[in-house]
Amino acid sequence: MQARPANQESNPKSKRSAVGEQPAKENRKVEKQRRLNLPQGAEAAEMPATGTNEDSLHFTVEEIVQHPLPGYVVPSSISFSPDDRLISYLLCSDSTLYRKIFAFDLASSRHELVFCPPDGGGLDENNLSTEEKLRRERSRERGLGVTRYEWRSSAHRISEKSSIMVPLPSGVYFQSISGSEPELKLRSSPESPVIDPRLSPDGSTVAYVRDDELFVLDLGGGEPKRLTFGAKENGKTHGLAEYIAQEEMDRKAGFWWSPDSRYIAFAEVDSSKIPSFRIMHQGKNFVGADAQEDHPYPFAGASNVKVRLGVVSICGEKLVWMDLVCGGSDQVDRVNDDEYLARVNWMPDNSLMVQVLNRYHTKLKILNFDIGTGKKEVVLVEEHEIWITLHDCFSPLEKGVKKFPGGFIWASDKTGFRHLYLHEKSGSCLGPITQGDWMVEQIVGVNETSGLVYFTGTVDGPLESNLYCTSLFPDWKIPVNSPRRLTRGRGKHAVVVDHQMQMFVDVHDSLNVPPRVLLCSLQDGSLIMPLYEQPLVIPRCKRLQLATPEIIQISANDGTVLYGALYEPDPKKFGPPPYKTLISVYGGPTFQFVCDSWVTTVDMRAQYLRSKGILVWKVDNRGTARRGLKFESFLKHNIGRLDAEDQLTGAEWLVKHGLAKPGHIGLYGWSYGGFLSALSLARFPDIFSCAVAGAPVTSWDGYDTFYTEKYMGLPSENKEGYEYGSIMHHVSKLQGKLLLIHGMVDENVHFRHTARLINALTEAGKSYELLLFPDERHMPRRFRDRVYMEERIWEFIDRNL
Repeated sequence: MQARPANQESNPKSKRSAVGEQPAKENRKVEKQRRLNLPQGAEAAEMPATGTNEDSLHFTVEEIVQHPLPGYVVPSSISFSPDDRLISYLLCSDSTLYRKIFAFDLASSRHELVFCPPDGGGLDENNLSTEEKLRRERSRERGLGVTRYEWRSSAHRISEKSSIMVPLPSGVYFQSISGSEPELKLRSSPESPVIDPRLSPDGSTVAYVRDDELFVLDLGGGEPKRLTFGAKENGKTHGLAEYIAQEEMDRKAGFWWSPDSRYIAFAEVDSSKIPSFRIMHQGKNFVGADAQEDHPYPFAGASNVKVRLGVVSICGEKLVWMDLVCGGSDQVDRVNDDEYLARVNWMPDNSLMVQVLNRYHTKLKILNFDIGTGKKEVVLVEEHEIWITLHDCFSPLEKGVKKFPGGFIWASDKTGFRHLYLHEKSGSCLGPITQGDWMVEQIVGVNETSGLVYFTGTVDGPLESNLYCTSLFPDWKIPVNSPRRLTRGRGKHAVVVDHQMQMFVDVHDSLNVPPRVLLCSLQDGSLIMPLYEQPLVIPRCKRLQLATPEIIQISANDGTVLYGALYEPDPKKFGPPPYKTLISVYGGPTFQFVCDSWVTTVDMRAQYLRSKGILVWKVDNRGTARRGLKFESFLKHNIGRLDAEDQLTGAEWLVKHGLAKPGHIGLYGWSYGGFLSALSLARFPDIFSCAVAGAPVTSWDGYDTFYTEKYMGLPSENKEGYEYGSIMHHVSKLQGKLLLIHGMVDENVHFRHTARLINALTEAGKSYELLLFPDERHMPRRFRDRVYMEERIWEFIDRNL
């Protein structure tokens, strides 16, 4: 579950300490001592000063829901061509969500349009299949036009010109970079869609799922070939990731190509024994089968789907089932170590490395399978009493280094922070590659020849992300050598490395710098050339008088450092503080709300409220992401306690520093944030006066197995925790005003959550307001619905804050 998106000085307008005890007036006198000191470096962007410009009066709610956000009309899905001569990307060049494929030619230094969807393909979501709509929902995908593409390798044919594969609602297209017309290779339709097409490593074949079965198409000619059979007749799917994998495990794939392009490993998902949860489309003008959906939804404490792993040759001549069955047990207990199929990786020798996780999230095994026999051996076992968080930091040593043939890099949280370790083929750990009180986020490249690993991480602080390199084969002295930073400039850096390990594309942004795309040397991080830059003062930001939020440190009640973001109204326009205040909340695990990123600056709801004289505050409570396992573990079996108390601490800090008015502090949140908003309103009636709760989880026994049980354990073993973590447990103390918002066809957090809360509120005689969207899912997607929602939210806040 998620809410649904050169170093420089900190904000020069920063005025307050995060931890000082002095009264507000004196706090303002010692401005410099109270500033949160961020790393030093590149030039600061000039954010427009706030003022009474008449243009600011035109900040309407439509600006909140307008996408892309200011400054985010930038390249995305960046990739190097197989020969590294081109850098391709998606771009909505007309400032809409409709994206096309462009490429930058390194030789000519020119940007060219490569692919435009024929006949406006993908212009809206109306012609998508239900499966594709749900996949977009689970990926939080809002883009239109081209949403993904894939370079076709020409390894199988030397004379083949570079081309790309582009899936669209109408089918799968191939486009030569030479500029010929796109060719439709596979037709798709809402009734029988082509799902998740993926090219073989050698570019000769495309595999895809249709009607719940796995197919391949030889791009050299011929008809599609069906590789699997019997799925629909037995309530199964072949080659598709189940709901839990897509929504909670960050595993969207259900099949995987072998390195030699001869085999495909695939998941068989059997959900026939999972009771269906029916969702009715109450807003339709008709009834019947087309006005309802049935979803196999595994509720906390109940059975999961049964998943098997098979390997089939693309000739279709041989299918071998691996010796593995995940989930599917009627009895939930500790015995089944193989509850979740977490990750599947092919090794260079065509064996399979498969990660499986137990029901309690405390034990992960890496199994090696012989695809000829299906037999397995245990390579590595990772155990932790808190929990194990899945990641993609697994990298085979593909070139078979003589010293460690068949080895691999693996990341572990065993020290409390995720770090990289070198392992032999047998699984034996040779030693750490990285160490320290910071975390590795992603491996972006491994150069076995030079013995270097490139990764992104938080070495320079949890509010940032940078690219670093370090030795693949350290001498394992304690401590290991510190990694070398390659990216420049404070903030967030998303990185794509070329195939030859010579350069990288850096998508950089910070609180004060809108996203820019740079081509840099992988040797020392130096700039080769800018690929996409934009004015530091974005016209829309200037027109709307947006201001950079202030990043602040405060202390939780146990002394733990928390990071907050403050959006303060213009004192020239609204006078000095205190102000009416809205706390924007998420607070759940796996997500960071406060960071040194442009997306924090262009939080348009926060900026809109600020333009209305409302102070907006965010704080990442204990349990949120990117701070290490100890920080995250405060939520274990404890949801609804410390997370809410840290939000209270933030509110009290605002009052103590003269920023907020007691009795005029509200909350807003969605999903986990909706839960935390409503629960905090009920738990702390003396502090919070109102709350907006969007799609809230009101009782954790109504949410899914994977997410809920990781943090709360089984309902049968943590009854007190589940009871206390339910909003219904606290409604008797509710005094403030509550606005509930929910989409009635939400297949993630079911409308049932809000309905159960309404029953409890009615029983307790508590008033509430309700805003429903009969045709929306977890977040409203239609423009008019989003505008209407923002109008209602503002009207509620204005009336009750």
